[in-house]
Formats: sequence, structure tokens, C-alpha cells
Amino acid sequence: MFASQLSAWLQRRGIHYGWVIAAVTFLTMLTMSAALGLPGAILQPLSQEFGWSNEQISSALALRFALFGLMGPFAAVLMERYGLRAVMFTGLAMVGLGMALATQATQLWHLFILWGVVLGLGTGMTALVLGAVVANRWFTARRGLVIGVLTASSATGQLAFLPLAAWIIEHAGWRYAVIPLFIGCLLIAVLALCLVRNRPSDIGLAPLGETFVPGTVTPPPPVMNFRTPFTALREASGNKTFWILAGTFFICGLSTNGLVQTHFISLCGDYGMTAVPAASVLAMMGAFDFFGTILSGWLSDRYDNRKLLFWYYGLRGLSLFWLPHSVFSLYGLSLFAVFYGLDWIATVPPTVKLAGATFGKEKVGLVFGWIFAAHQIGAATAAYGAGLTRTVLLTYTPALYAAGGACLVAAIIIMAIRKPQPAVATAPLRAGT
Repeated sequence: MFASQLSAWLQRRGIHYGWVIAAVTFLTMLTMSAALGLPGAILQPLSQEFGWSNEQISSALALRFALFGLMGPFAAVLMERYGLRAVMFTGLAMVGLGMALATQATQLWHLFILWGVVLGLGTGMTALVLGAVVANRWFTARRGLVIGVLTASSATGQLAFLPLAAWIIEHAGWRYAVIPLFIGCLLIAVLALCLVRNRPSDIGLAPLGETFVPGTVTPPPPVMNFRTPFTALREASGNKTFWILAGTFFICGLSTNGLVQTHFISLCGDYGMTAVPAASVLAMMGAFDFFGTILSGWLSDRYDNRKLLFWYYGLRGLSLFWLPHSVFSLYGLSLFAVFYGLDWIATVPPTVKLAGATFGKEKVGLVFGWIFAAHQIGAATAAYGAGLTRTVLLTYTPALYAAGGACLVAAIIIMAIRKPQPAVATAPLRAGT
């Protein structure tokens, strides 16, 4: 009832209710991604308090990344069956509870359950797939821009909260750093319950950019069950574009949140830089990523998305080659923060647009879910692999070189995708047998 009244009030002022849905989704993804980023700041305090090695802690964080990604296709099913509101509320509740309970952890397996399983599943329910579904359901016009804004919230949340978290850890201990996130999850869960609706037709609207005709019967959404993601995977796997997008997105995860988000503060510590200025560099990356990803969404509506991805991956690879040779000070790393931050997750809007152009509006949520799963498997690989490199070789440099080289490979293979043609209607996915 409240959503309908607010929608009518906004309509009289020329504002589409889809922007309210996008705003709540933005806050949800921002908070959830902050929860994903926080363990990177706590890695060293955990190691010092409990004597766990980087490799052991990184194993739990790698499990978190893997589950975060693998939940993607099934999150699309949950959104279809139970609605956006229920999925967003449940994910926020799981993450808030998992973060709070982790403050009482005393054994490594506690970390695996709370920050590996609970955090991974909870954040996976509201990952980038949520942004793709919201953008495709609520927006026909401005879709690329909306994807860019929501994607920016995901990356920015992972980075922007870290300076505050590092300051709290330094002055009060790592357990107190969880409190702001717990409060944020609680408040945004209430917003989701009050404001979020599943589709524009639920409140008598058409997506932004389309005209609602009273009396029009909206076709029912395709029936989904938990076999449907595997049906979608089987159908998509016969298309070369799917494997190129999945492969390049694997490299995207390998070279961003799996490597830099998880290990950057620890990397800076190896060069004598303390946690607060290192976290400030990450926050700077987040700020530039916010604008870079929104710009990427705007560009993806106007230019060849393959060429955009070619430049994004190529420039990211060069920046990772340069990082080990940078001057590790707040000033010296500022150039890297600007250059790398603008490109942090700018790959998402073009990737979503290419997936939508190839597989159609109805299928893009499920198909992108699997592409995003590849992204997070790449992140898990880097989270564990870089921790292992640091434990065995006492340096992160080989991991940075490997990620940089992989980015250059991604820049080359993305051009193997054929230039997309204008979208045509596609048959809905079968539920699976």
C-alpha cells in the first residue's frame, strides 16, 4: 500500500518509481559489498590474535567468494519465485547475523562457517545479479546507466568503508568494526520491506521508457525451479559468446576483489605501510571506481561494448604489472588508485549489455548469474592463490604479474565476440526436466 501511494505521488511529479527501487537496490548492494570487503582489513588482526596464517584465513575468504558467485544463478530463481523484497531482506539478515556472530569466533572452522558459508550465501543473494534483474525489469530507457550505478555501488562499498573500519580496528579492535555494518543491514532491510516491489506491473506501471496501457494483461513470468539454472547453463553453453564472457569475467574477478580487495592492505604492510593509509588508498580506488563505472554504463549505451572491454582489461593488466614497482606511500600509490580505480569494475555494464543482446531480456538474469559465478570463482582463485604465494614465497609479486598477464589475455579474446545485432524476442526458459 505504501509503495503504491508513493508511486502515485512521484508520478504526479514526473518521477518513475523505478528510481526508488534502484535507490534501495543501490543501498543494499553497497552494504553487502562493504561486508565482503571488511574481512580484508581484518586479515592481519586475525592472524596476530589467533596465529592463523594468511593461507588459512584466505581459504575461508576464498570459500566466501566462491559461494558469493555460485549463488548468482539460483538468486535469479529466488527472485522470480519469492520476489525481490523477500530475497533482499533475507540476504541482509543473513549477512548482518553472520558478521555479528563472527565477533565470537575462536576457531578457524567458525570463520569458515560464518565468513565462508553464511556471508558467501547472504551476499550472493544480492550480488550483481540483483542489479541486472532490477535494471532489466524496471528500466528500458537508461538501462545501461542504471547497471553502471548499481555496479558502482557494489565495488565502491567494498572499498569506501575500509578507512573507517581500519581506524576502528586500530583504536578499538576488529570486533567493533562489525557494528556499523550490522546497523546498516538492519536499516536497509526495513527499507526493502517498505518500498521494494517485484515488477512495475505490481503497482500499475510499465518499465521506464515504455508506456503502460490500462487493461493490458502482463504475460506471466516463466515458471522456474532450481533445475532452471542448469537448463539455462546447458542452453547458454552452446554459444561461444557465453564462454568468452565467462572466461573474461573469471579474469575480472581474479584481478580485482580476489586479489586487490583481499590482499592489498597486507601487501602494503609488507612494504611498511600501515593499515589506515592502505585502506585510504582502497577508498580512493572506490571513489574513482564509482565515477568510472557510471561512465562505463553511459558509454555502454553508445559504443561497441567489445572495444570498451578491450581497453578496460588491457589498461588494468598494465596497472597490475606496475604496482609492485610503485612507491608504497599514500602519495606514491595515488596514481595507481586513480588509474586502477577508474577501471575496477567498469567491465560489468558492457558485459551485462553483451549478455542481454545475446541471450535476451528474459534469460539475461540466469545467464549472467553463471557468468558472474565465473567472476567469483576467479576471485576465489586469486584470494587463495595470492595468500599461498605470500606464505610460501613471502611476496605477492608473482600473483600480481599473473593477474596482469591474464588481463592482457582477456583484452585479446573479448574481440572474438561478434558485434551484437539488435535484440529480438526470445522464448522463455523452460523449467527444466
